[in-house]
Amino acid sequence: MTLIVPGMRRVALQAPSRFFVCNQCLRQTVAPQQRFASRVLNVVRSRGFADAKPATPLGSMADHVASRSTSTQARELAKTAFPKTNPKSVAYWLIGSAVSVFGIVVWGGLTRLTESGLSITEWRPVTGSLPPMSQEDWESEFEKYRASPEFKLLNPHMTLDEFKKIYFMEWAHRVWGRFIGLSFVLPTVYLIARRRVTTKMAFNLLGISALIGFQGFIGWWMVKSGLKDDLFAPGSHPRVSQYRLTAHLATAFVCYSWMLLSGLAILRTHRLLADPKAAMSALQALKNPALNAFRRSVFAVAGLTFITIMSGALVAGLDAGLIYNEFPKMGLGLTPPKAELWDKFYCRKEDGSDLWWRNMLENPSTVQMDHRILAVSTFCAILALFTYSRTGRVAAALPKDAKKGATGLVHLVCMQVALGISTLIYMVPIPLAAAHQAGSLAVLTGALVLAHRLKVPRPTLRMIEQRLKQLKQ
Repeated sequence: MTLIVPGMRRVALQAPSRFFVCNQCLRQTVAPQQRFASRVLNVVRSRGFADAKPATPLGSMADHVASRSTSTQARELAKTAFPKTNPKSVAYWLIGSAVSVFGIVVWGGLTRLTESGLSITEWRPVTGSLPPMSQEDWESEFEKYRASPEFKLLNPHMTLDEFKKIYFMEWAHRVWGRFIGLSFVLPTVYLIARRRVTTKMAFNLLGISALIGFQGFIGWWMVKSGLKDDLFAPGSHPRVSQYRLTAHLATAFVCYSWMLLSGLAILRTHRLLADPKAAMSALQALKNPALNAFRRSVFAVAGLTFITIMSGALVAGLDAGLIYNEFPKMGLGLTPPKAELWDKFYCRKEDGSDLWWRNMLENPSTVQMDHRILAVSTFCAILALFTYSRTGRVAAALPKDAKKGATGLVHLVCMQVALGISTLIYMVPIPLAAAHQAGSLAVLTGALVLAHRLKVPRPTLRMIEQRLKQLKQ
């Protein structure tokens, strides 16, 4: 025993110290070694020895942990960032929404032409989504309509069955508007919350959503003007304010145009990014200086078309299409007498300072003449634009799809002029008048599509340039 104890003491003094250290102390001493090995590895790599293998597995372990941390952070950042491009499904949804707005514009014209717009005298965005469900409900709605100026002055002999027909026209118009709002706003919230669209498109969708809500407010504001009798002279035809009707139609047209152009922009971006080399050559061709004047002319024609449509809304609001039902003359001459065009009856100021603009906006004869002048001007401008697209340097530089767009615009405006003249001569029959309103939106669509094809999308151009650089590398 006396020999064993001194031997064990010598072995303990010669043994490594790690056999007599607790696990916690051992971890604290190993960790600095790992950090030191990782720092050494980084220094070696920074000096150009990228292919050198670490002497210990600690360096590879640290590198693996760092790469996993970086990839995790990248994934988290990708979830919170907006993408650079929009999916095609968003484009199809936008164009489908635009088609729905096109339909409700035509239906709204039918509602006005059938004198149905004032049949519902209350605005109930939620409870008004359901029609009357019982005989008592119908009697209640009919009683409210009896108190309106339209019933007293225009339909004093209307029965309940006749009232149901015009009620369903207006009810369908309002429900369709609510459907457009819900089918657009709810997907907008989802797409933005899930970061499925670009930042620019997110702002576009929010703007369109706000415009849809504003459109509903303007619609009721318009109807409300027809439920009061302060607009009407004794014995006149009950109607809504032509100013509010024009604002309602203008908002619908802007909403439609915004949806359409946003959807077309997404599809065009995907088409260009599919073949960057061909896309670059096509976009460079659009930068040809010979197309600058033509491009500005197209934008001007689109603006003139919109103004012409708004003048048509004034004609509809004043029922000005029911007078001077011949073309090109208006009565005995090309224009009515000067005293009729600038009638002091429409002035509200004693000094007559509002004579000219009130006659242009409130005198049915002057309003119809203005619409004729604007319509003929738009027709001639589109024909001149088509001729310009086929002559000189423009014809050589203009892309094929833009030439087709100019040709299609000529066809649309010719059809619209024929519908307008027919509507006037036959004293505004409902089918022709509704087709004329649809034709106005079709002409505006043709002008917008042509302008869209001539525009150089700068964000898309930058993405194409980046992809071409990546392909070269």
